[in-house]
Amino acid sequence: MRTSPTAGKDYPTSLAQFRSWFPTDADCSDYLDWLRWPDGFLCPSCFSIGDWADLAGIHRCSGCGRRFSATSGTIFHRTRTPLTIWFEAAWLMTVSKQGISALSLQRTTGLGSYQSAWTMLQKFRTVMSNSHHELLSGNVEMDETYLGGKGKPEVTGRGAAGKLVVAGAIERSGRSFGRARLQILPDAKSPSLERFIHQQIQPGSTLVTDGWRGYLKATKNAGVQHEIHNVSVSGLPAHVSLPGVHRLFSLVRRVLDGTYQGSVQSEQLQGYLDEFIYRFNRRHAQSRELVFFRLLEASVEAGPSSYQDIARVHRRTGTISRVGPTTEYYAPRSLANLSIARPWRSS
Repeated sequence: MRTSPTAGKDYPTSLAQFRSWFPTDADCSDYLDWLRWPDGFLCPSCFSIGDWADLAGIHRCSGCGRRFSATSGTIFHRTRTPLTIWFEAAWLMTVSKQGISALSLQRTTGLGSYQSAWTMLQKFRTVMSNSHHELLSGNVEMDETYLGGKGKPEVTGRGAAGKLVVAGAIERSGRSFGRARLQILPDAKSPSLERFIHQQIQPGSTLVTDGWRGYLKATKNAGVQHEIHNVSVSGLPAHVSLPGVHRLFSLVRRVLDGTYQGSVQSEQLQGYLDEFIYRFNRRHAQSRELVFFRLLEASVEAGPSSYQDIARVHRRTGTISRVGPTTEYYAPRSLANLSIARPWRSS
């Protein structure tokens, strides 16, 4: 991973520049090749250095003789969708703070199939889900909320139909907020909360929560200091006692209800939460366009997956079900245009 990519050289800085850099599938393929092998081709099979001249965009390993393209073994593996559309999807997902829905992507790019748009975004979300590595540390606010489903008029709160328990945590330093995490839990009981703390929060941190008794047992063996802000004792509303995590919940609800019109299925919710956290934790990047660069950089390192793989998810009950669109596939048209020089190859 490049530690300090240069704007305007390693990644585009505007939509106009993006369109001029990647007008053809060949340009997109070359960019992925450069991201995957910045120091020259390294065989993914035998790890030999060097290749023989072969077809355009294809490397033939000088050691084992196998052929590889920039997309082989990545999330773009054997895709029938033009790379120009993949790049457009990555740009729209990352540069916009609110993301983009599959239906909007289909309309924007002219894809003939909603299934294609949905699958592309889900593959990018898988990459985003695997990009949360470092644990939260310092002073960390934590709380839980309920997302998804449609509550019946006579039933509210935990009894609302289809609601999922979502734990949230966010770093806090004075009035500033740092990185965050959102994760679906089976319930709000101590074992589930303790598991979330172990997975997401660095031992030695100070965990700030409300007076929910589940946190008392959850923090005993979690290796964190526990600071309680009891709402009923202080008389302050929850969003005042724990402003960071409640702002986090407010923002993610705005995205789910706005961008996706509240239509996210429960089985897919974690992927959408991971997408939101991916952008949120990179909100202080020197530019929004750098997030696009990082997503593509991670995408060439991720393994391939098919529609069947990502359309089968584990429900909370542990059973397997097929979800997602099943419309007929139509081969999409490329967004190819006239090509220009490739600035990422200038050095």
